[in-house]
Amino acid sequence: GRGGGRRRRRRRRLRLRRPRPRPAAMDSTGKEREAVQLMAEAEKRVKGSHSFLRGLFGGNTRVEEACEMYTRAANMFKIAKNWSAAGNAFCQAAKLHMQLQSKHDSATSFVDAGNAYKKADPQEAINCLNAAIDIYTDMGRFTIAAKHHITIAEIYEAELVDIEKAIAHYEQAADYYKGEESNSSANKCLLKVAAYAAQLEQYQK
Repeated sequence: GRGGGRRRRRRRRLRLRRPRPRPAAMDSTGKEREAVQLMAEAEKRVKGSHSFLRGLFGGNTRVEEACEMYTRAANMFKIAKNWSAAGNAFCQAAKLHMQLQSKHDSATSFVDAGNAYKKADPQEAINCLNAAIDIYTDMGRFTIAAKHHITIAEIYEAELVDIEKAIAHYEQAADYYKGEESNSSANKCLLKVAAYAAQLEQYQK
């Protein structure tokens, strides 16, 4: 009867409302817009956590929420291939993790920031990786610190073409590896040092 016809019509209407899949370019623009909103929201949380009463009641919770928001924003910026913005968002998360005494999370975020900046701003990438190294050495994690010294050395080689600084970071990595009895890793670094030292000698002749 009449009820069945109405139901069918309603079903037909529902079918028509299905959203069309968006093209990839639109998607990355949408992600970037969402990331910018998340950054603003995270900033509000951080400012809110500074007020006296909030500090007494749940200031840390707001900082933790801001941390999560910065990290989510960073990943959205990565999807949109906005590497500088991703690096900056990871960096903000790293600083807040430090405020919360979460050293390991802070170091991880600094490394993520460094990896994002590598694609856009090599010097900023080095700054973030150095910040991570400081935390790892403070925690006695010398093998991980050595690995990041190698990454910095590679940035100096490939991006900034500063061989002397590359040598210094390979030497530091070798020192840390030796201290941890990772002799084969140390030797790989020292081979790089020797090769570059020989190159520099030839330039200077």
